[in-house]
Amino acid sequence: MKYEISVTKTACPKEKPADESKLGFGKVFTDHMFIMDYSTDKGWHDGRIVPFGPLSIHPASTVLHYGAEIFEGMKAYRRADGSIGLFRPMENVRRLNRSAERLCLPELDEEGCLDILNTLVELEKDWVPHSEGTSLYLRPYLFGNDPHLGVHAVKNATFVVICSPVGAYYAEGINPVKIAIESTDVRAVRGGTGYAKCGGNYAASLRAGQRAEEKGYTQVLWLDGVEQKYIEEVGAMNVMFKIAGKIVTPSLASGSILPGITRKSCLELLKDWGFEVEERKISVDELFAAAADGSLEEAWGTGTAAVVSPIGQLFYQGNSYTLCGGEIGPVAQKLYDQLTGIQWGKVEDKFGWTQFVCNG
Repeated sequence: MKYEISVTKTACPKEKPADESKLGFGKVFTDHMFIMDYSTDKGWHDGRIVPFGPLSIHPASTVLHYGAEIFEGMKAYRRADGSIGLFRPMENVRRLNRSAERLCLPELDEEGCLDILNTLVELEKDWVPHSEGTSLYLRPYLFGNDPHLGVHAVKNATFVVICSPVGAYYAEGINPVKIAIESTDVRAVRGGTGYAKCGGNYAASLRAGQRAEEKGYTQVLWLDGVEQKYIEEVGAMNVMFKIAGKIVTPSLASGSILPGITRKSCLELLKDWGFEVEERKISVDELFAAAADGSLEEAWGTGTAAVVSPIGQLFYQGNSYTLCGGEIGPVAQKLYDQLTGIQWGKVEDKFGWTQFVCNG
């Protein structure tokens, strides 16, 4: 089903960035945003595209007191033929609904949500940047908006989509990053909200990330929240290793790891290329033993924002290992080239992952 969407265009369009090389990530926002409300008696209603601006919410709003909030991250790309497309958007919509179910927030109709995204992107198509490596980042988010205190399932909610033209997520670009393995804080626990894309998971990660940054590291590699021994994620990304020729990545079975769309795409590509892929538990001891004997050949993170982020150095309890001589490895490079090639329409999309939105 499609939601009814009213459109109110801005009377004061913003000047678009003249130098796309300085876009950064999430600093510039487009002219419009989408908003839709939910109540138990009306369901989702009053879908509207309006000029970008502040939201007005009640001071007792559920999201402010109990963290009832989820979000997604996805990109619209200006493709080689000039058209604009999305990459596996239904995967994001379905993950948004899985997150909503976990946090007792109202779910969205899948086709209706996809129509919202397409409509907003088409309206903002002139904001999709043209330069190599750039895109229009979409941030759909949904939060509880009950105007009174009390811990209970949400009865009123708000769904919003904002857009931001972006460059590279990391200032280093595709260059390998330095990662510290975190042995004190944990990101998520079994039975918690690790598989949901909710703000609380990210807020809980900030302290360790700040400590790592102060020591000269780009991010942290998270261990599990039960034994603090098994690898889970790297920063806000999924993580993969090439060990003795095999691709190894943490299993999603515990429910404490976010099921990334880029992760899923990488695994499908790797299997298509003939790599042996293992989704299983991998301990930090096994990882460093592989680093010590030379069988740890490559490591990289995967996520929408950075696509593929190679790991050049790992640090843990006083020990430091450099991977691939501090350079990007061949598998990480191939994944990056193939994924971005598909996303920007430069190589064949034999999997049917890209979705046409509109002509540029």
